[in-house]
Amino acid sequence: MDIIGIAGIAVLAAVVAAMLRRYHKEYAVLISIAAGVVILFAIFSGVQPAVSQIGKLLSAAGLSASYTVILLKTLGICFLAQFAADACRDAGENALASNVELAGKIAIIILALPLFEDIVQTAAKLAGA
Repeated sequence: MDIIGIAGIAVLAAVVAAMLRRYHKEYAVLISIAAGVVILFAIFSGVQPAVSQIGKLLSAAGLSASYTVILLKTLGICFLAQFAADACRDAGENALASNVELAGKIAIIILALPLFEDIVQTAAKLAGA
């Protein structure tokens, strides 16, 4: 799906949610979440060429395939945490949104620990050489 279709879905969902928000706030939140999920699936359906290009670039640079996996997982965590936090904010749950963002940041740090370990090992080798 192209950007025009995504923008159309977003505007339509925003208008419907705004109309529903006056009388049924819970339905407005559900419309927003549903539209967000549809947009995410539309975006991710066209991501495969970009993912393979990133893999090619990293392998051309001589980096391990595990770095590609870590990069893609990190991006997924970022997108998912942001989407969940925005949905919580739409529902009026700002504290919950902040907790989701914090959980996403911690998950990224945990996922990146092998990269930090490799950097420290490389620095130690350079210092010892």
